[in-house]
Amino acid sequence: MGNDNISNKESKLGQQSNLVVDSARRDFFKMSAMGALGAAAMMGLVPNGIRTQAYAAGSDAPEITNVKIGFIPLTDCAPIIVAAEMGFDKKYGIKITPSKEASWAAVRDKVSNGELHAAHILYGMVYGVQLGIGGQQKDMAVLMGLNHNGQGITLSNQLKEKGVKDGKSLKRLIDNENRDYTFAQTFPTGTHAMWLNYWLAANGIHPVKDVKNIVVPPPQMVANMRIGNMDGYCVGEPWNARAIFDKVGFTVATTQDIWVDHPEKVLGATAEFVEKNPNTARAMMMAILDACRYIDAAENRAKVAKLISGKAYVNAPEQVIAGRFVGDYDNGNGKVWKDPNYMKFFDDGKVNYPFLSDGMWFLTQHKRWGLLKSDPDYLGVATKINQVKLYSEAASQLGINVPKSAMRSSKLMDGVVWDGSNPAAYAASFKIKV
Repeated sequence: MGNDNISNKESKLGQQSNLVVDSARRDFFKMSAMGALGAAAMMGLVPNGIRTQAYAAGSDAPEITNVKIGFIPLTDCAPIIVAAEMGFDKKYGIKITPSKEASWAAVRDKVSNGELHAAHILYGMVYGVQLGIGGQQKDMAVLMGLNHNGQGITLSNQLKEKGVKDGKSLKRLIDNENRDYTFAQTFPTGTHAMWLNYWLAANGIHPVKDVKNIVVPPPQMVANMRIGNMDGYCVGEPWNARAIFDKVGFTVATTQDIWVDHPEKVLGATAEFVEKNPNTARAMMMAILDACRYIDAAENRAKVAKLISGKAYVNAPEQVIAGRFVGDYDNGNGKVWKDPNYMKFFDDGKVNYPFLSDGMWFLTQHKRWGLLKSDPDYLGVATKINQVKLYSEAASQLGINVPKSAMRSSKLMDGVVWDGSNPAAYAASFKIKV
């Protein structure tokens, strides 16, 4: 919804009688007293405009109205940008200021020390900070998911020239060529490190013993591959498509090949911020949920690709973003296809719900690769971090479906099923591990 439309609605509402507004506010406060879930259900009966005025005047008013949300220049930062640029934030009494950051380490530090109120952040990194790995320990919160799918593993064209086209041929080359191989990911406890490790291991390559593993910020991946600093990398779009555009690499696998509808970026904050500012956190979620629903409409994708391509945001050619944004894939090695499992931002709320099992999966991989020396309380940690109740309140007020269970089941590329039922056994079950 554009700013002009919002202003017009607010103007019309302002002309309504004070009695009507006061009555709506009284009803709203009665609902609040009935409890979060009861209020959420009844909020659907209140007109949107009156509802916004009730938020602005009552106990659910945001504690902070100007919120700074960090992001890394990646296609999946789109919900933050759309919420801010298209005025979804104003509907809920807040102003979102997107803050472009140089690296995931910078995002981690600025969220932890309060320079950023929240951020577009790697799912696994939130869990790492909570447990004091990959950064100083800080109690953290996952407010909601931002996207599923849409990352990739890129290999250099030099490997393509040596006949590498998939994981099996890469394994043969590594076994037969006596040299060091270097692969890059974006943060040790993050999603890309886990996808890269999982894919290498599923193809018989030990990601710790057989290759060198380095960290490179997403926008710097292509330049580093161009000068020969790595043989391959895992990163979010558009930096896989950009390697093909610049003729320096090809896509050997997408992350949806590894796990269809996998969790990826989340809206993360410190637990302290959420505890002190629950209404602001809820308002952020509602604005970004609106943005996610908008982006997932096929007719809006081209407009969003153009918006985020600008220098202030992703800073990449629009055509590099747009193709994979709608599922049009070319791997740069002769394969072209329409991927039904391209990057999703909403999917009737399934993308956004903070499933406990999703967070627990990253902990199992942290344990698998030696980042955790012992098994944590998988479910206890996930329950503490993932803000299921707060998310459910926000989603219910927007009429968005909330899953019946906080656990979900998925089969990954190697046929292994993850459902969160026995995480310690799952972490220990892999043949290749530390």
